[in-house]
Amino acid sequence: MQSLIARVGKSFRRHEPEPQKCDPAPSRLKYRLQRWMLTPGIRLGLRIGVPFCLTLAATSAFLANEQRRDALNLFVAELRASIQERPEFMVNMMAIDGAGPNLSEDIREVVPLDFPVSSFDLNVEQIRATIVDLDPVRNASVRIRPGGILQVNVEERIPAVVWRFEDGVEMLDTDGNRVDGLPNRKTRADLPLIAGTGANENVPEALRLIAAARPLTDRMRGLVRIGDRRWDLVLDRGQRILLPPERAVEALERVLAVNEVQDLLERDVIAVDMRLAARPTIRMSENAVQEWWRIRQVNGSGQ
Repeated sequence: MQSLIARVGKSFRRHEPEPQKCDPAPSRLKYRLQRWMLTPGIRLGLRIGVPFCLTLAATSAFLANEQRRDALNLFVAELRASIQERPEFMVNMMAIDGAGPNLSEDIREVVPLDFPVSSFDLNVEQIRATIVDLDPVRNASVRIRPGGILQVNVEERIPAVVWRFEDGVEMLDTDGNRVDGLPNRKTRADLPLIAGTGANENVPEALRLIAAARPLTDRMRGLVRIGDRRWDLVLDRGQRILLPPERAVEALERVLAVNEVQDLLERDVIAVDMRLAARPTIRMSENAVQEWWRIRQVNGSGQ
């Protein structure tokens, strides 16, 4: 009997349904959410964007109050001043090298600094540009030396000629740049004189002519620019050498060669006209012309 019951119970257990196992796969929505969270843009936004937005919101809320803004600005200004006004950042004097007394005084006038001043308040490039704008300055460098010294190194223009024009007298360098004004010509009698409209724009050519006329240095009074086209070399006794617009140096050298052989400029000559290279002309004084006619008449009557 017991064995029968056991067999029946076993057969019933054999036909009982087995319990279902839980599916480990996520749902479709959960899967998509996980994939979305793994994208680089979303991860970067959560790691940086969210903290940044929270910080921005907190800062905006803090600065929305005017009193807090004023207090923050005052704190920043005091902090900046405490750093900039430290002794190691202060400039106490300006040293100028390479400039004469007059130019040094001009530099101090165009760069009016109230020492001591913080180096953070100095615009070195602007100071240099202001100094270079001065006529006598060819170039300049500005830097802050250790010890609180504003060092200015200046390269002055060297005057080469004196230019006389309608409004006054000025000194020019070899490139025709203005160096300084003069009260009169005698102030710099050691420099050659040029005159006329446009002479300042042709200083290099004038210097070449002056160098070629070295044998006449003791007699030379200067160069005059005529019609802004050509030069006249002016000598003492009212003599002039009229030079052509082109190849003026060669024309002057021809006159000097003739003068060396025949003492042309020692005679009673007013002008030597070299404007036409093929036909040089000599203009004599009135006395010389009269004397020449007198000699001709004497020689003619003697025949």
